[in-house]
Amino acid sequence: MSTAPFLPFAGQRFAVVGLGRAGLPSARRLVEWGAEILCWDDGEAAREAARAAGLPVGDPSKVARFDFDALLLSPGIPHLLPRAHPAAAAAARTGVPVICDAELLFRAVRASGSAARFVGITGTNGKSTTTALIHHLLARAGHEVAVGGNLGPAALGLPLLGDSGIYVLEMSSYMLERMQSLRFDIAVQLNLSPDHLDRHGGMDGYAAAKMHVFDRQDRTSLAVVGMDDEWGAHFTAGRAGKATRISGTTRQPGGVWAEGRILRDDDGPIADLGIARALPGSHNAQNAAAAAAVALHFGLTREDIAAGIGGFPGLPHRQEAVGTISGIAFVNDSKATNADSTERALASYDRVVLIAGGVPKAGGIAPLAPLFPRIAHAVLIGEAAEDFAATLSAHGVSHEVAGTLEAAVPAALASARRSGTDVVLLSPACASFDQFSGFDARGDAFRAQVASMMETV
Repeated sequence: MSTAPFLPFAGQRFAVVGLGRAGLPSARRLVEWGAEILCWDDGEAAREAARAAGLPVGDPSKVARFDFDALLLSPGIPHLLPRAHPAAAAAARTGVPVICDAELLFRAVRASGSAARFVGITGTNGKSTTTALIHHLLARAGHEVAVGGNLGPAALGLPLLGDSGIYVLEMSSYMLERMQSLRFDIAVQLNLSPDHLDRHGGMDGYAAAKMHVFDRQDRTSLAVVGMDDEWGAHFTAGRAGKATRISGTTRQPGGVWAEGRILRDDDGPIADLGIARALPGSHNAQNAAAAAAVALHFGLTREDIAAGIGGFPGLPHRQEAVGTISGIAFVNDSKATNADSTERALASYDRVVLIAGGVPKAGGIAPLAPLFPRIAHAVLIGEAAEDFAATLSAHGVSHEVAGTLEAAVPAALASARRSGTDVVLLSPACASFDQFSGFDARGDAFRAQVASMMETV
């Protein structure tokens, strides 16, 4: 008996712009599911990869008529601020919506007749860890679950799940403002601090983008909201459905919170975070509280949650222990691309030699001043090195400019040996694009260099 092919986008035309990690797999899936597409990337190498895959390539901003059903635009490419990409400008002129691949996944799942549930996780920091932890807990408990989005596989590359399936999607602010029909059965907003302000026109625009994670929720939905910053009340106001408040430090009646290293709710202890080596610090206690709130909603027992949290392996590039040399631990926190994220890492250790720098974000590292006493010595790299050096000098923090990560790692080891410090922490507080293709490439280089040094000791 033959089965008819699944073609949810038959008869629809999409422009796909940005053929990187998400764009190229999305283009292939759209063709597989019946769509007519036109692909484009501003880089010739990416265009050649699309041609090699048999995909039609052309600049949609230069076609005679921009008659597409939607523009699937890579999250990293602006459609409004600071300046719209030509394809986005063409879409705006013709009233064509700009969407993200998670939106198309949702449409395809519903077109298949599946009632699979969707969990969306966002926040300035911690969303990758929380997404991975939720997936870990649900998968360990036997749920049919797929994870992706801003973390891991592109959303449109995930498999179709049945009625009992659960999609766990990390959602960036860039993705959230490009949804049309996607509704999250559970939406998690962890925290908010200044980031991507050029893309959103300031903090109010950034907060508005994050607020989209709650779009179309109703009284059957759950909103999980972090209360450890001043924006928590903003995100809980006016919720149509149930709101569960979470915290890494403070009691939240009706919610989930941590008291010291004990995760709990109104019914008592849930898990001892002291045995969760991959979740140090109060910020990770909040991440664990969010994951526990989601897991409880899906019917996991407290015992399941405790065992799952205790066995969580953590994420690469997020306070990842990559090796030890002469009793000195090397920690890869390359995913810390802003000062707020580095603050959370520094708060997890009493004393460190810090490797920081790259492409700076607004405000630099000045917000880290209360934690400067924890820095025995700083080794600085990248475009931000001189500015960071000036800030550290003003606060009397020992530092040196190494320039490159290759030079910084042995310099940090030498400093740790001199000062008796037992942790070298790569937590750059910067983007990586001055010297690396991404934070993951930066973290991989750090890990490889530490491994090489371990072999020679």
